[in-house]
Amino acid sequence: MTDVDVGGRHLRLSNLDKVLWPAAGFTKGQMIDYYARVAPAMLPHLAGRPVTLRRWPNGVEGGSFFEKNCPPHRPPWMETVTMGDVTYCRLEEPAALVWTANLAAIELHPVLASAPDLERPRSVVFDLDPGAPQADVLTCARVSFLLRDALDHLGLQAWVKTSGSKGLQLYVPTNGDVTYEQTRAFSLALARIMERSHPDLVVTTQDRSVRPGKVLIDWSQNTSFKSTVAVYSLRALPTPGVSTPVSWDELGSALEDEDAEALRFSPDEVLDRVEGHGDLMAPVLDVAQELPRLDAPSPT
Repeated sequence: MTDVDVGGRHLRLSNLDKVLWPAAGFTKGQMIDYYARVAPAMLPHLAGRPVTLRRWPNGVEGGSFFEKNCPPHRPPWMETVTMGDVTYCRLEEPAALVWTANLAAIELHPVLASAPDLERPRSVVFDLDPGAPQADVLTCARVSFLLRDALDHLGLQAWVKTSGSKGLQLYVPTNGDVTYEQTRAFSLALARIMERSHPDLVVTTQDRSVRPGKVLIDWSQNTSFKSTVAVYSLRALPTPGVSTPVSWDELGSALEDEDAEALRFSPDEVLDRVEGHGDLMAPVLDVAQELPRLDAPSPT
């Protein structure tokens, strides 16, 4: 056990030398250090939100499990938020982030709403998932620009981040009185418009038989009971990746250069980016936008 002080909270950390990413030799201690250092940028995106923990106690080559209920052995200062019959961890301070990292919670998955109004999502999210092997993150980048153009036409701004795995995620902040019913209807309508306009590139169905070579615009994430991987969350890949905000210029450069590696970031690279450029996703927390009504075309 190692005793540490994080923001005035006393924590006991265990097994810091345990390797969680064998292919990279990346340890639990390194993971905890990353989360402690990225906390100032990450925590505003988690504040007030029910967060599901995805834990890999034996590393990324072992099994994992999702944990929604905040563990009963949590410290007394750990805040919680109840949604339905589940009491989630509420990560409001660096010590809370370090404590969950000590549980080998590699990935953090918050919902789109925050307390006290958990029925009003703060953003619309378009989760872009490439149909491998013919489609990849660069194919997702192409779709991202098509979505951005459509959103521009509707007078809406969007911010983009990597999923940290294979795809990209676009966030359209609302930060108002919008409901999940409205965000779900809007995301479905726009996704189907994209599918109808670009049938060679976009699908809106989970049916894997039609997805190879195309990008699934997963509009179904816009519901109260689903969560999306947090910005700055680590991902349990063979080597540690991070769900990372990128600028539209960066996305365009990667697409022009056909450089998928330009959209993959290590924990150290993310920390350098935050130090140099701040939180590129910060506007998502404050920008208020009204969603227009869109009618969804019939499925193609």
